[in-house]
Amino acid sequence: MRDALTLTEALLDPVLAREPAAPRVTWYDDATGARIELSGLTLANWAAKTANLIRDEFGLAPGARVAVLLPAHWQTAAVLLGCWWAGVEVVLRPDQDADLALVTAQRLDDADGVPEVAALSLDALGAPVRDLPIGVTDFATSVRVHGDQFLPGGLGTALDGLTVAEVLAEARGSARRQGFTEGDRVLSSTPWETPAELIDGFLAVLAAGASLVQVVNPDPAQQERRAEAERVTARR
Repeated sequence: MRDALTLTEALLDPVLAREPAAPRVTWYDDATGARIELSGLTLANWAAKTANLIRDEFGLAPGARVAVLLPAHWQTAAVLLGCWWAGVEVVLRPDQDADLALVTAQRLDDADGVPEVAALSLDALGAPVRDLPIGVTDFATSVRVHGDQFLPGGLGTALDGLTVAEVLAEARGSARRQGFTEGDRVLSSTPWETPAELIDGFLAVLAAGASLVQVVNPDPAQQERRAEAERVTARR
């Protein structure tokens, strides 16, 4: 193992060594009734595909900047981990200095001025985005042809100016403050719109060795039943 790990390796390697097939991210949308569950291994495979796309298709090297303008979603989890595996810096806001923007179709205007743009439909079955402007890559179509293994080639800044070590320390500190421990099932509806929200609502869960039950558009009437069904042991 290398002395310097990417953020993705630091967060996922312990999980993959211990329980690769166990649920790691379970995602609900109460507005549609959708439920998607990813094991640690499946999450790592999608992250690897994303990292290969970033490196091989967009030609980005460690240290590049990627604007991730996506909601809290299981595909966003894979995208973020793929970015960090590729050694690029993630910013969660529109940024014309970014080398690549990963956006929903509704946020294409926020990527104006970015040289490379890929749009995600966030469709559960991987449907492409229809009628994209010329020059915008459809993420679902492009990512599926890339390999599900990735060999990291370097490190850059990880998140909004923070280094890998700083993000990892923040995530571990957040896990301790929130009382997350290995094996917990954490129920959360926290958005991932800022670095603090992302660290507290997602990275802290992974850093603790816990798993996440992420709910968007939450219906309060369903939460207690869901907590019982998903064997939730902690809440965000």
